[in-house]
Amino acid sequence: METGEPCTVTVEADGRSYRSPTFTVHGHHYAIVDLVELSQDIGSYSVRLDEEQVWPLAGRPPSRIRLLPAAGARRLAFGSCRANVPHDAAHVLTHGADVLRSYGDHLGAAEDAEWPDLLLLIGDQVYADNPAPEMLEFIRSRRSTEPQKEIADYEEYAELYRQAWTDPKIRWLLSTVPTAMIFDDHDVRDDWNTSQPWREQMAATPWWQRRVVAGLGSYWVYQHLGNLSPAERAEDPLLRELMEGGDGGAALDAFAEKADAEPSSNRWSYARDLGSTRLIMVDTRCARQLTPGDRRMLDAEEWAWLEEQVAAPAERLVIGSSIPFLLPEGVHAVQNWNEALCDGRWGGLARRWSEKLRQAIDLEHWAAFRRSFDDLAGLLMRLGKPVLILSGDVHFSYLARARTGPVFQIVCSPIRNPLSRLLRWANVFTQFRVATLVGGLLARLAGIPRPPFRWRVTRGPWFQNAVATLTLPDEVTWYESDGDGVRPIDSARLR
Repeated sequence: METGEPCTVTVEADGRSYRSPTFTVHGHHYAIVDLVELSQDIGSYSVRLDEEQVWPLAGRPPSRIRLLPAAGARRLAFGSCRANVPHDAAHVLTHGADVLRSYGDHLGAAEDAEWPDLLLLIGDQVYADNPAPEMLEFIRSRRSTEPQKEIADYEEYAELYRQAWTDPKIRWLLSTVPTAMIFDDHDVRDDWNTSQPWREQMAATPWWQRRVVAGLGSYWVYQHLGNLSPAERAEDPLLRELMEGGDGGAALDAFAEKADAEPSSNRWSYARDLGSTRLIMVDTRCARQLTPGDRRMLDAEEWAWLEEQVAAPAERLVIGSSIPFLLPEGVHAVQNWNEALCDGRWGGLARRWSEKLRQAIDLEHWAAFRRSFDDLAGLLMRLGKPVLILSGDVHFSYLARARTGPVFQIVCSPIRNPLSRLLRWANVFTQFRVATLVGGLLARLAGIPRPPFRWRVTRGPWFQNAVATLTLPDEVTWYESDGDGVRPIDSARLR
């Protein structure tokens, strides 16, 4: 909960009261109320701030609590890239319908069997570098300094999240469906940590340090704390300090500054056991190693953690990676080629132009960290169990499958932020064999070996706004808005 002033938050559920005082950072007040030892699903609950009841909202269905089934998760919903623009006719024309709102409308009338056990939001929950008109008005009301069209500090991030998540339909959805999240670049800024030159360029920008500190600090409050179990939160030293009282803005800022400068000082990745399925959400942004010539998607400590999580007992793995692991093969080869040139394979001039190209067209996926791609490919192929990789970022949806081994890439993007018509056609072109041949030729000319295994896109691409559901063990369905709810785009068996 975020509240207007310090108070005690009380949740009434299952005939019991659960309470927590608020903590404060930068003048904003928050509470996390853990409902523990529940023995059954809860048909409705209410919330009080001190003695004032503030939830449920009038006109919305009851907010429910559904426990994870004893046999494990049955269905996961997921998506990424949600631009928070108004829902008027003009913005529906430019941005399409907000499928997360439509999905909430659908669940409000759906039978229990259609409800997901968990909603995964896998990147770009907010756009700090491209705010909506209402957010720009808020910025102009506060300052005239740079960056005039981007978020600058914690106060603006708090307002960005408020505008993104206080639409009544979104509030209700988040109040009744369990969620887990991970950031991508736009939660902080486009191309965040794409390369060492990018970091050096941003470090020389006067407003950047305040921005990245606010971005990571607000992410910790608004997204990351909800990813942790009650036991993990109880052990979190920063949360314990904030709960001691006073305004903890300075402590949060110090934590965020260190997390940016020393990624190993904090882990944003996390894992959950969902019955026989193990969910592993991977930080593919902050944990990068950007050393030219030895670039890694995950630094040594993060990679060791991932190896440990993958080795844990489970019938199948669901890996959340905000950026796709398996791209169309032609795009994969082009990113391999670009990385080699950025490392100086064809000399200094080609290196400089390749870095410009890298940032201009977002050549920064697993394929652009070839050492890490090969390491993860080998790790997953040795498992011999189904691996389902859920991703977003690219603003189109598709399914890819390894030609050998049960490794699937499932992409659902965007929830609301469609590509231009030109970029749609460019991405369609990458699906054709000629694009694969051209990309492969460039990679060979740069002396890059072939990938450890082959794969192919078996469904898609689709470019409309979408959310997807993964019905375990082996079915995925993509949905688009139909105005008052959602309708299927396509469905596939993962075999």
